[in-house]
Amino acid sequence: MVGSSHEALHRIFQKDPALLTRALQRVLHVPFPQPHEIAALNVDLTEIEPVERRVDTLLRAETDDGTYLLVVESQTQADERKRGSWPYYLSYLYEKYRCEPVLIVITQNSATARWASRPIRLGFPGWHSLTVRPLVLGPDNVPVITDEREAERDVPLAVLSAMTHGRGPKAAPILESLATALKTIDPDSAAVFVQFVDSCLADPQAKQMWRDLMTAIQYFWRHPLAEQVREEGREQGWVQAKAEMVLQILEWRGIPVPDDVRERVLACTDRDQVEVWAERALHATEADELFAPSAE
Repeated sequence: MVGSSHEALHRIFQKDPALLTRALQRVLHVPFPQPHEIAALNVDLTEIEPVERRVDTLLRAETDDGTYLLVVESQTQADERKRGSWPYYLSYLYEKYRCEPVLIVITQNSATARWASRPIRLGFPGWHSLTVRPLVLGPDNVPVITDEREAERDVPLAVLSAMTHGRGPKAAPILESLATALKTIDPDSAAVFVQFVDSCLADPQAKQMWRDLMTAIQYFWRHPLAEQVREEGREQGWVQAKAEMVLQILEWRGIPVPDDVRERVLACTDRDQVEVWAERALHATEADELFAPSAE
């Protein structure tokens, strides 16, 4: 099960390796040759020395023009250590496999995309011994897919669009078009894509909208993520019921409940806090006593 947006951003290319070359061609307009075979490789680049070095995703693309290594790195923020790691990755991979490595960075953040796109030059000015130029996929160049038919034509690219633009103002139409498109592919693949998108949605409203959309798709509930969603729903329902009980206890005891108290109690999502309030409601003489310092 994918546990973070970092993992989802690069693992989508493991699920659909051809998506990466389509993104290079359609999004970055890089004339990458059409591959006739793509295989995943071991991402561990650790040598004999006990220094762990690991790329996020590594694919080998066989084309009529030769064999290429597609090195995919997911970045949530700028990290200057990568300016030393990325050249190492590329030179090590070239030495190991004797084929051309291509570095692709994917991010949800425009500032991180600008940072990652800067060339890495090693050497002295005017005579660089090594230059690394990452190809970057981010919110400024990945297409915003809000049309259902366009999403259906290339569902993995629509998934990438949702993962990349999940924080933006167009998140709602992107998610709606993708939800419709997922119905056109096999359920197992769709369930994996559902999880990728869910892991990348940092905005709570967008995540809740996505989960609401997915409740209408039956195969979603066969996925491990579904149990997580159901469990969260059960917990939320218990807390909500307990909060209502706190107010009922006060009312049964004839204690007036001001609107601000009612709103605060009903807005609470903390199970332990509601438990404390329920106990205090049995002995309080005024509703405000629920929030006394000793009750927090």
